[in-house]
Order: sequence, then C-alpha cells, then structure tokens
Amino acid sequence: MIHLTRLNGNPLVVNSELIKCAESSPDTVLTLINGEKIVVLESCDEVVSRTIAYRARVDSEGSLARNAPPDRPDTQTSPPLPTGTQE
Repeated sequence: MIHLTRLNGNPLVVNSELIKCAESSPDTVLTLINGEKIVVLESCDEVVSRTIAYRARVDSEGSLARNAPPDRPDTQTSPPLPTGTQE
C-alpha cells in the first residue's frame, strides 16, 4: 500500500498492486485494474518511486521471514509410552 494525496489534500492509501497505469494530464491520474480512476497530487515519478519502495520493503520482509529459523516445537517431551509387563 502506498500513501498518496487527493487533489483536495485528503490522504489516500492505494494498493499499488491494483494500479494499471499512471498518466499526467497535467494532474496524475491512476487507472486501477477495475477501471476506477483516481487523481492525485503526486507526480507519476513519485507514484513509481513509492511503489518500488513498497515492493522492496515487502520483498525484504518476506526474505527475512524465509530465512528465519523455523519455530521450535514445545521443548517439553511426551511422557514415555507404557511398557508391557511380563509375568
């Protein structure tokens, strides 16, 4: 998700995965994959920069999670199984 600003100054958070294209005309218009259009104050270059930074952060966090040691099971051991008795 990237933080942007609507033309009226209201903050907006956009899922960058849903951006189909961004164009300047002269305002920056984002077209989402569902056809919705959003006009923002940030330039196309700024939208691209924020998207790249977001994806790098997600990739970095994912990499950390993949390289983390696996969770250890509870250190308590199970009680021994009962053994049969012979007479």
